[in-house]
Amino acid sequence: MPSAGLGMLALLAALVAGTGLPVWALLLGVASLGAALGIAMGVLDAGVLGAAYPRLVNLLEHDLLQAMPLYVFLGFLLQRLPVADALVRCFSRLLRGTGAGAALSALASGALLAPMNGSVAASSALLSRLVAPRLAGLPPARALALVAAAATIGVVVPPSLVLLLLGDAMMRAHTEAAHLAGATFDGQRIVNTQDVLHAALLPALAVLLLWALVAWRQGRQARTAVTDRAERPLSRREMLLGTGAIAGVLLLLAGVFTGRMLAVEGAATGGCALAVLAVVTRSLDARAWSEVLLDTLALVGALFALLVGATTFSLVFGLFGTGGWLAQVTAGVPGSSLLLLLAVAACAWILDAFELIFVIVPIVAPLLVVQLADAQQVAVLLLLVLQAGFLLPPLGYAILMTRSHARLPAVSTRALLRAVAPYVAAQLLVGAAVYLFPATVHTLDTAGAQAIEPTGTETDEDLVRRMREMGPSPSPEDGPAADPAGAQPAR
Repeated sequence: MPSAGLGMLALLAALVAGTGLPVWALLLGVASLGAALGIAMGVLDAGVLGAAYPRLVNLLEHDLLQAMPLYVFLGFLLQRLPVADALVRCFSRLLRGTGAGAALSALASGALLAPMNGSVAASSALLSRLVAPRLAGLPPARALALVAAAATIGVVVPPSLVLLLLGDAMMRAHTEAAHLAGATFDGQRIVNTQDVLHAALLPALAVLLLWALVAWRQGRQARTAVTDRAERPLSRREMLLGTGAIAGVLLLLAGVFTGRMLAVEGAATGGCALAVLAVVTRSLDARAWSEVLLDTLALVGALFALLVGATTFSLVFGLFGTGGWLAQVTAGVPGSSLLLLLAVAACAWILDAFELIFVIVPIVAPLLVVQLADAQQVAVLLLLVLQAGFLLPPLGYAILMTRSHARLPAVSTRALLRAVAPYVAAQLLVGAAVYLFPATVHTLDTAGAQAIEPTGTETDEDLVRRMREMGPSPSPEDGPAADPAGAQPAR
Protein backbone atom coordinates (compact mmCIF):
# COMPACT_ATOMS: atom_id res chain seq x y z
CA MET A 1 0.00 0.00 0.00
CA PRO A 2 2.52 2.63 -1.16
CA SER A 3 -0.08 5.39 -1.15
CA ALA A 4 -0.20 5.20 2.65
CA GLY A 5 3.49 6.16 2.83
CA LEU A 6 2.90 9.10 0.51
CA GLY A 7 -0.02 10.15 2.69
CA MET A 8 2.25 10.07 5.74
CA LEU A 9 4.73 12.35 3.96
CA ALA A 10 2.02 14.79 2.89
CA LEU A 11 0.53 14.90 6.39
CA LEU A 12 3.96 15.44 7.95
CA ALA A 13 4.74 18.30 5.54
CA ALA A 14 1.41 19.98 6.28
CA LEU A 15 1.90 19.69 10.04
CA VAL A 16 5.48 20.97 9.93
CA ALA A 17 4.41 23.98 7.85
CA GLY A 18 1.21 24.73 9.73
CA THR A 19 1.60 23.89 13.42
CA GLY A 20 5.04 25.00 14.58
CA LEU A 21 5.29 21.92 16.82
CA PRO A 22 8.67 20.15 17.24
CA VAL A 23 9.47 17.98 14.24
CA TRP A 24 10.33 14.98 16.43
CA ALA A 25 6.86 15.05 17.99
CA LEU A 26 5.19 15.28 14.58
CA LEU A 27 7.29 12.37 13.29
CA LEU A 28 6.24 10.14 16.19
CA GLY A 29 2.61 11.21 15.86
CA VAL A 30 2.37 10.61 12.11
CA ALA A 31 4.24 7.29 12.39
CA SER A 32 1.90 6.12 15.18
CA LEU A 33 -1.16 7.15 13.17
CA GLY A 34 0.15 5.40 10.05
CA ALA A 35 0.95 2.23 11.98
CA ALA A 36 -2.47 2.18 13.65
CA LEU A 37 -4.26 2.60 10.31
CA GLY A 38 -2.07 -0.06 8.70
CA ILE A 39 -2.84 -2.58 11.45
CA ALA A 40 -6.55 -1.75 11.36
CA MET A 41 -6.64 -2.25 7.57
CA GLY A 42 -4.72 -5.53 7.84
CA VAL A 43 -1.74 -4.44 5.75
CA LEU A 44 0.76 -4.25 8.64
CA ASP A 45 1.66 -6.82 11.26
CA ALA A 46 1.70 -5.42 14.80
CA GLY A 47 4.47 -7.84 15.77
CA VAL A 48 6.82 -6.45 13.14
CA LEU A 49 6.67 -3.01 14.77
CA GLY A 50 8.50 -4.51 17.73
CA ALA A 51 11.65 -4.22 15.62
CA ALA A 52 11.68 -0.50 16.37
CA TYR A 53 13.16 -1.05 19.84
CA PRO A 54 16.30 -3.04 18.87
CA ARG A 55 16.74 -0.78 15.86
CA LEU A 56 16.83 2.30 18.07
CA VAL A 57 19.19 0.65 20.56
CA ASN A 58 21.61 -0.27 17.77
CA LEU A 59 21.55 3.30 16.48
CA LEU A 60 22.16 4.84 19.90
CA GLU A 61 25.14 2.54 20.47
CA HIS A 62 26.83 3.78 17.29
CA ASP A 63 30.07 5.68 17.92
CA LEU A 64 29.01 8.50 15.59
CA LEU A 65 26.01 9.24 17.79
CA GLN A 66 28.27 9.14 20.83
CA ALA A 67 30.32 11.85 19.11
CA MET A 68 27.27 14.07 18.57
CA PRO A 69 26.99 15.41 22.16
CA LEU A 70 30.74 16.04 22.20
CA TYR A 71 30.59 18.11 19.01
CA VAL A 72 27.69 20.10 20.46
CA PHE A 73 29.71 20.66 23.66
CA LEU A 74 32.66 21.84 21.52
CA GLY A 75 30.45 24.34 19.73
CA PHE A 76 29.09 25.92 22.91
CA LEU A 77 32.57 26.08 24.47
CA LEU A 78 34.00 27.79 21.39
CA GLN A 79 31.30 30.48 21.64
CA ARG A 80 32.42 31.42 25.15
CA LEU A 81 36.21 31.04 25.06
CA PRO A 82 38.71 33.57 23.61
CA VAL A 83 40.23 30.88 21.37
CA ALA A 84 38.00 31.60 18.38
CA ASP A 85 38.55 35.35 18.69
CA ALA A 86 42.33 34.87 18.77
CA LEU A 87 42.10 32.60 15.72
CA VAL A 88 40.10 35.18 13.75
CA ARG A 89 42.55 37.93 14.72
CA CYS A 90 45.50 35.78 13.63
CA PHE A 91 43.93 35.18 10.23
CA SER A 92 43.20 38.91 9.86
CA ARG A 93 46.83 39.68 10.64
CA LEU A 94 48.16 37.04 8.23
CA LEU A 95 45.86 38.05 5.37
CA ARG A 96 45.86 41.83 5.69
CA GLY A 97 48.43 42.16 2.90
CA THR A 98 45.91 40.82 0.38
CA GLY A 99 43.81 43.98 0.59
CA ALA A 100 40.80 41.91 1.66
CA GLY A 101 42.03 40.50 4.94
CA ALA A 102 38.74 40.84 6.83
CA ALA A 103 36.71 39.06 4.14
CA LEU A 104 39.25 36.29 3.60
CA SER A 105 39.75 35.76 7.33
CA ALA A 106 36.00 35.22 7.67
CA LEU A 107 36.15 32.30 5.24
CA ALA A 108 39.38 30.93 6.71
CA SER A 109 37.91 31.05 10.21
CA GLY A 110 34.74 29.34 9.02
CA ALA A 111 36.78 26.60 7.33
CA LEU A 112 38.45 25.73 10.65
CA LEU A 113 35.74 26.50 13.18
CA ALA A 114 32.59 25.34 11.37
CA PRO A 115 33.61 21.63 11.16
CA MET A 116 34.24 21.66 14.93
CA ASN A 117 31.09 23.59 15.86
CA GLY A 118 28.55 20.83 15.45
CA SER A 119 25.81 22.79 13.66
CA VAL A 120 25.16 25.63 11.23
CA ALA A 121 23.34 27.54 13.97
CA ALA A 122 26.35 27.41 16.31
CA SER A 123 28.72 28.46 13.52
CA SER A 124 26.42 31.32 12.54
CA ALA A 125 26.21 32.59 16.12
CA LEU A 126 29.98 32.42 16.60
CA LEU A 127 30.96 34.00 13.27
CA SER A 128 28.28 36.69 13.56
CA ARG A 129 29.80 37.79 16.86
CA LEU A 130 33.45 37.59 15.81
CA VAL A 131 33.54 38.31 12.08
CA ALA A 132 30.59 40.60 11.29
CA PRO A 133 32.01 43.63 13.19
CA ARG A 134 35.25 43.32 11.18
CA LEU A 135 33.35 43.64 7.87
CA ALA A 136 32.40 47.29 8.34
CA GLY A 137 33.91 48.15 4.96
CA LEU A 138 31.50 45.88 3.10
CA PRO A 139 27.89 46.76 2.25
CA PRO A 140 25.56 45.15 4.83
CA ALA A 141 24.09 42.69 2.31
CA ARG A 142 27.52 41.45 1.24
CA ALA A 143 28.69 41.19 4.85
CA LEU A 144 25.63 39.16 5.81
CA ALA A 145 26.04 36.88 2.78
CA LEU A 146 29.73 36.32 3.58
CA VAL A 147 29.08 35.43 7.23
CA ALA A 148 26.22 33.09 6.25
CA ALA A 149 28.40 31.39 3.64
CA ALA A 150 31.24 30.95 6.13
CA ALA A 151 28.80 29.40 8.62
CA THR A 152 27.81 26.71 6.11
CA ILE A 153 31.36 25.59 5.36
CA GLY A 154 30.99 22.90 8.02
CA VAL A 155 28.40 21.22 5.81
CA VAL A 156 30.97 20.26 3.16
CA VAL A 157 34.41 20.48 4.79
CA PRO A 158 35.46 17.18 6.39
CA PRO A 159 35.07 15.97 9.02
CA SER A 160 32.13 17.99 10.34
CA LEU A 161 29.29 16.41 12.30
CA VAL A 162 26.92 16.93 9.36
CA LEU A 163 29.32 15.03 7.08
CA LEU A 164 29.78 12.21 9.59
CA LEU A 165 26.05 11.74 10.08
CA LEU A 166 25.43 11.89 6.33
CA GLY A 167 28.16 9.28 5.79
CA ASP A 168 26.41 6.94 8.21
CA ALA A 169 23.06 7.61 6.52
CA MET A 170 24.60 6.94 3.09
CA MET A 171 25.95 3.58 4.25
CA ARG A 172 22.42 2.48 5.15
CA ALA A 173 20.97 4.07 1.99
CA HIS A 174 23.51 2.27 -0.22
CA THR A 175 22.60 -1.06 1.36
CA GLU A 176 18.88 -0.39 0.98
CA ALA A 177 19.31 0.74 -2.63
CA ALA A 178 20.72 -2.68 -3.53
CA HIS A 179 17.26 -4.14 -2.85
CA LEU A 180 15.31 -1.64 -4.96
CA ALA A 181 14.10 -2.08 -8.51
CA GLY A 182 16.63 -1.07 -11.16
CA ALA A 183 19.69 -1.32 -8.89
CA THR A 184 22.83 -2.23 -10.89
CA PHE A 185 25.97 -1.89 -8.79
CA ASP A 186 28.12 -4.67 -10.34
CA GLY A 187 29.91 -5.65 -7.13
CA GLN A 188 30.36 -2.05 -5.99
CA ARG A 189 31.40 -1.60 -2.35
CA ILE A 190 29.06 -0.28 0.31
CA VAL A 191 30.34 3.18 1.16
CA ASN A 192 31.38 3.98 4.71
CA THR A 193 31.84 7.28 6.48
CA GLN A 194 35.50 7.50 5.52
CA ASP A 195 34.58 7.14 1.82
CA VAL A 196 32.19 10.09 2.11
CA LEU A 197 34.81 12.22 3.88
CA HIS A 198 37.32 11.52 1.11
CA ALA A 199 34.75 12.09 -1.64
CA ALA A 200 33.77 15.49 -0.23
CA LEU A 201 37.28 16.90 0.17
CA LEU A 202 38.08 18.06 -3.38
CA PRO A 203 34.59 19.52 -4.09
CA ALA A 204 34.75 21.31 -0.72
CA LEU A 205 38.16 22.77 -1.56
CA ALA A 206 36.82 23.87 -4.96
CA VAL A 207 33.88 25.65 -3.29
CA LEU A 208 36.25 27.29 -0.80
CA LEU A 209 38.58 28.47 -3.56
CA LEU A 210 35.75 29.99 -5.60
CA TRP A 211 34.28 31.64 -2.52
CA ALA A 212 37.70 33.03 -1.61
CA LEU A 213 37.92 34.62 -5.08
CA VAL A 214 34.47 36.19 -4.58
CA ALA A 215 35.38 37.45 -1.09
CA TRP A 216 38.76 38.79 -2.28
CA ARG A 217 37.19 40.70 -5.18
CA GLN A 218 34.41 42.16 -3.04
CA GLY A 219 36.83 42.97 -0.23
CA ARG A 220 39.19 44.88 -2.49
CA GLN A 221 36.31 46.79 -4.03
CA ALA A 222 35.11 47.85 -0.59
CA ARG A 223 38.64 48.60 0.68
CA THR A 224 38.19 46.50 3.83
CA ALA A 225 41.93 46.79 4.33
CA VAL A 226 41.15 50.04 6.18
CA THR A 227 39.46 48.07 8.96
CA ASP A 228 42.41 45.66 9.03
CA ARG A 229 44.87 48.47 9.81
CA ALA A 230 42.56 49.99 12.42
CA GLU A 231 42.51 46.82 14.52
CA ARG A 232 44.82 46.84 17.53
CA PRO A 233 47.98 44.72 17.24
CA LEU A 234 48.05 41.17 18.57
CA SER A 235 49.61 40.55 21.96
CA ARG A 236 52.04 37.68 22.41
CA ARG A 237 49.43 35.76 24.41
CA GLU A 238 46.83 36.18 21.65
CA MET A 239 49.34 35.15 19.00
CA LEU A 240 50.23 31.97 20.92
CA LEU A 241 46.58 31.20 21.57
CA GLY A 242 45.59 31.79 17.94
CA THR A 243 48.44 29.79 16.37
CA GLY A 244 47.93 27.01 18.92
CA ALA A 245 44.23 26.89 18.08
CA ILE A 246 44.94 26.72 14.34
CA ALA A 247 47.48 23.92 14.82
CA GLY A 248 45.23 21.99 17.22
CA VAL A 249 42.15 22.18 15.01
CA LEU A 250 44.15 21.14 11.94
CA LEU A 251 45.60 18.14 13.79
CA LEU A 252 42.17 17.01 14.99
CA LEU A 253 40.56 17.42 11.57
CA ALA A 254 43.45 15.61 9.89
CA GLY A 255 43.29 12.78 12.44
CA VAL A 256 39.59 12.14 11.84
CA PHE A 257 39.88 12.62 8.07
CA THR A 258 42.74 10.13 7.70
CA GLY A 259 41.05 7.58 9.94
CA ARG A 260 43.73 7.67 12.64
CA MET A 261 41.06 8.93 15.04
CA LEU A 262 37.44 7.92 15.35
CA ALA A 263 34.97 10.79 15.24
CA VAL A 264 34.16 10.29 18.92
CA GLU A 265 37.88 10.33 19.79
CA GLY A 266 38.47 13.56 17.88
CA ALA A 267 35.47 15.25 19.48
CA ALA A 268 36.47 14.03 22.95
CA THR A 269 40.04 15.25 22.47
CA GLY A 270 38.89 18.69 21.33
CA GLY A 271 36.35 18.96 24.14
CA CYS A 272 38.89 17.99 26.81
CA ALA A 273 41.48 20.40 25.41
CA LEU A 274 39.03 23.31 25.45
CA ALA A 275 37.77 22.40 28.92
CA VAL A 276 41.33 22.30 30.29
CA LEU A 277 42.07 25.64 28.61
CA ALA A 278 38.95 27.16 30.17
CA VAL A 279 39.97 25.95 33.63
CA VAL A 280 43.61 27.03 33.32
CA THR A 281 42.81 30.50 31.98
CA ARG A 282 39.72 30.90 34.23
CA SER A 283 37.75 32.08 31.21
CA LEU A 284 34.46 30.66 32.51
CA ASP A 285 32.90 31.07 35.93
CA ALA A 286 30.44 28.65 37.53
CA ARG A 287 27.44 30.33 35.90
CA ALA A 288 29.03 30.16 32.43
CA TRP A 289 29.87 26.47 32.89
CA SER A 290 26.29 25.82 33.94
CA GLU A 291 25.00 27.57 30.81
CA VAL A 292 27.35 25.57 28.56
CA LEU A 293 26.26 22.25 30.04
CA LEU A 294 22.55 23.10 30.07
CA ASP A 295 22.65 24.34 26.46
CA THR A 296 24.51 21.18 25.44
CA LEU A 297 21.98 18.90 27.15
CA ALA A 298 19.03 20.80 25.66
CA LEU A 299 20.32 20.59 22.08
CA VAL A 300 21.52 16.98 22.39
CA GLY A 301 18.15 15.97 23.83
CA ALA A 302 16.37 17.61 20.90
CA LEU A 303 18.66 15.86 18.40
CA PHE A 304 18.19 12.42 19.94
CA ALA A 305 14.42 12.97 20.08
CA LEU A 306 14.56 13.87 16.38
CA LEU A 307 16.54 10.69 15.68
CA VAL A 308 14.02 8.51 17.53
CA GLY A 309 11.11 10.12 15.70
CA ALA A 310 12.78 9.85 12.29
CA THR A 311 13.74 6.19 12.83
CA THR A 312 10.19 5.28 13.83
CA PHE A 313 8.77 7.18 10.86
CA SER A 314 11.21 5.47 8.44
CA LEU A 315 10.29 2.04 9.80
CA VAL A 316 6.55 2.51 9.22
CA PHE A 317 7.18 4.23 5.88
CA GLY A 318 9.28 1.26 4.72
CA LEU A 319 6.74 -1.34 5.81
CA PHE A 320 4.17 0.22 3.48
CA GLY A 321 6.53 -0.49 0.55
CA THR A 322 6.58 3.14 -0.56
CA GLY A 323 10.35 3.19 -1.15
CA GLY A 324 10.24 0.34 -3.67
CA TRP A 325 7.26 1.89 -5.43
CA LEU A 326 9.03 5.26 -5.71
CA ALA A 327 12.10 3.54 -7.17
CA GLN A 328 9.96 1.93 -9.88
CA VAL A 329 8.22 5.22 -10.69
CA THR A 330 11.38 7.35 -10.85
CA ALA A 331 13.27 4.75 -12.89
CA GLY A 332 11.28 5.64 -16.00
CA VAL A 333 11.30 9.43 -15.61
CA PRO A 334 14.03 11.31 -17.55
CA GLY A 335 16.06 13.58 -15.28
CA SER A 336 14.49 12.14 -12.15
CA SER A 337 17.77 12.47 -10.24
CA LEU A 338 17.75 16.24 -10.84
CA LEU A 339 14.12 16.44 -9.72
CA LEU A 340 14.99 14.59 -6.52
CA LEU A 341 17.88 16.97 -5.84
CA LEU A 342 15.58 19.94 -6.40
CA ALA A 343 13.14 18.43 -3.90
CA VAL A 344 15.96 18.15 -1.35
CA ALA A 345 16.91 21.78 -2.02
CA ALA A 346 13.31 22.83 -1.38
CA CYS A 347 13.36 20.95 1.94
CA ALA A 348 16.71 22.55 2.83
CA TRP A 349 15.03 25.93 2.41
CA ILE A 350 12.80 25.10 5.40
CA LEU A 351 14.48 22.42 7.53
CA ASP A 352 17.84 22.37 9.28
CA ALA A 353 20.69 19.96 8.52
CA PHE A 354 19.81 17.36 11.16
CA GLU A 355 16.13 17.23 10.19
CA LEU A 356 17.18 16.71 6.57
CA ILE A 357 19.68 13.94 7.38
CA PHE A 358 17.39 12.07 9.77
CA VAL A 359 14.11 12.46 7.84
CA ILE A 360 14.62 13.32 4.15
CA VAL A 361 17.91 11.59 3.27
CA PRO A 362 16.73 8.05 4.24
CA ILE A 363 13.85 8.45 1.77
CA VAL A 364 15.61 10.22 -1.11
CA ALA A 365 19.17 8.84 -0.97
CA PRO A 366 18.34 5.22 -1.95
CA LEU A 367 16.43 6.49 -4.98
CA LEU A 368 19.35 8.69 -6.03
CA VAL A 369 21.83 5.85 -5.57
CA VAL A 370 19.73 3.67 -7.88
CA GLN A 371 19.53 6.48 -10.46
CA LEU A 372 23.22 7.46 -10.44
CA ALA A 373 24.74 4.11 -9.33
CA ASP A 374 27.39 5.97 -7.29
CA ALA A 375 26.78 6.48 -3.57
CA GLN A 376 29.78 8.79 -3.09
CA GLN A 377 28.61 11.05 -5.91
CA VAL A 378 25.13 11.12 -4.37
CA ALA A 379 26.55 12.02 -0.95
CA VAL A 380 28.54 14.97 -2.31
CA LEU A 381 25.61 16.21 -4.40
CA LEU A 382 23.36 16.09 -1.34
CA LEU A 383 25.90 18.07 0.69
CA LEU A 384 26.18 20.76 -1.98
CA VAL A 385 22.40 20.96 -2.34
CA LEU A 386 21.94 21.26 1.44
CA GLN A 387 24.54 24.01 1.60
CA ALA A 388 22.94 25.93 -1.27
CA GLY A 389 19.48 25.60 0.29
CA PHE A 390 20.75 27.11 3.55
CA LEU A 391 21.95 30.20 1.65
CA LEU A 392 18.79 31.01 -0.31
CA PRO A 393 16.94 34.08 1.06
CA PRO A 394 14.66 34.72 2.76
CA LEU A 395 14.11 31.35 4.49
CA GLY A 396 17.53 29.73 4.11
CA TYR A 397 18.59 28.42 7.51
CA ALA A 398 22.03 30.09 7.52
CA ILE A 399 20.52 33.37 6.31
CA LEU A 400 17.89 33.35 9.07
CA MET A 401 20.45 32.50 11.76
CA THR A 402 22.91 35.16 10.59
CA ARG A 403 20.20 37.81 10.37
CA SER A 404 19.16 37.07 13.95
CA HIS A 405 22.71 37.06 15.39
CA ALA A 406 24.70 39.61 13.35
CA ARG A 407 24.29 43.23 14.36
CA LEU A 408 24.04 44.52 10.82
CA PRO A 409 21.65 47.08 9.33
CA ALA A 410 18.41 45.79 7.85
CA VAL A 411 18.85 44.35 4.36
CA SER A 412 16.14 43.85 1.73
CA THR A 413 15.61 40.40 0.27
CA ARG A 414 16.47 41.67 -3.23
CA ALA A 415 19.81 43.08 -2.08
CA LEU A 416 20.53 39.88 -0.19
CA LEU A 417 19.75 37.79 -3.27
CA ARG A 418 22.28 39.79 -5.29
CA ALA A 419 24.88 39.41 -2.54
CA VAL A 420 24.36 35.65 -2.17
CA ALA A 421 24.22 34.95 -5.92
CA PRO A 422 28.02 34.59 -6.48
CA TYR A 423 28.31 32.07 -3.62
CA VAL A 424 25.37 29.98 -4.83
CA ALA A 425 26.67 30.17 -8.42
CA ALA A 426 30.01 28.75 -7.24
CA GLN A 427 28.18 25.87 -5.55
CA LEU A 428 26.13 25.18 -8.66
CA LEU A 429 29.30 25.14 -10.76
CA VAL A 430 30.96 22.60 -8.47
CA GLY A 431 27.73 20.59 -8.25
CA ALA A 432 27.47 20.46 -12.05
CA ALA A 433 31.07 19.21 -12.24
CA VAL A 434 30.33 16.47 -9.69
CA TYR A 435 27.12 15.50 -11.51
CA LEU A 436 28.70 15.38 -14.97
CA PHE A 437 32.09 13.98 -13.93
CA PRO A 438 31.63 11.45 -11.09
CA ALA A 439 35.37 10.71 -11.10
CA THR A 440 35.93 14.00 -9.26
CA VAL A 441 34.74 12.36 -6.02
CA HIS A 442 36.88 9.23 -6.37
CA THR A 443 40.37 10.73 -6.36
CA LEU A 444 41.03 9.70 -2.74
CA ASP A 445 39.17 6.38 -2.81
CA THR A 446 40.38 3.69 -0.42
CA ALA A 447 39.66 0.00 -0.25
CA GLY A 448 38.17 -1.84 2.65
CA ALA A 449 34.42 -1.48 2.50
CA GLN A 450 32.04 -4.40 2.34
CA ALA A 451 31.04 -5.56 -1.12
CA ILE A 452 27.39 -5.64 -2.10
CA GLU A 453 26.25 -9.13 -2.89
CA PRO A 454 24.08 -9.60 -5.97
CA THR A 455 20.46 -9.36 -5.04
CA GLY A 456 17.12 -9.12 -6.69
CA THR A 457 14.40 -6.63 -6.01
CA GLU A 458 13.17 -6.84 -2.41
CA THR A 459 9.47 -7.56 -2.22
CA ASP A 460 7.15 -6.57 0.58
CA GLU A 461 7.31 -10.16 1.89
CA ASP A 462 11.12 -9.85 2.08
CA LEU A 463 10.82 -6.59 3.99
CA VAL A 464 8.35 -8.01 6.51
CA ARG A 465 10.56 -11.10 7.00
CA ARG A 466 13.66 -8.95 7.59
CA MET A 467 11.85 -6.73 10.08
CA ARG A 468 10.51 -9.80 11.92
CA GLU A 469 14.05 -11.18 12.18
CA MET A 470 15.17 -7.89 13.72
CA GLY A 471 12.52 -8.17 16.42
CA PRO A 472 12.67 -10.27 19.61
CA SER A 473 12.29 -14.03 19.17
CA PRO A 474 9.16 -15.60 20.72
CA SER A 475 9.58 -17.77 23.81
CA PRO A 476 9.09 -21.57 23.34
CA GLU A 477 6.02 -21.57 25.59
CA ASP A 478 4.38 -18.93 23.42
CA GLY A 479 3.80 -21.47 20.68
CA PRO A 480 4.25 -20.83 16.95
CA ALA A 481 3.93 -17.27 15.77
CA ALA A 482 0.64 -16.37 14.20
CA ASP A 483 0.42 -15.28 10.60
CA PRO A 484 0.37 -11.53 10.08
CA ALA A 485 -3.06 -10.01 10.15
CA GLY A 486 -4.28 -10.33 6.64
CA ALA A 487 -2.80 -12.95 4.34
CA GLN A 488 -1.88 -10.53 1.61
CA PRO A 489 1.03 -8.10 1.99
CA ALA A 490 0.78 -4.47 1.00
CA ARG A 491 1.09 -3.94 -2.74
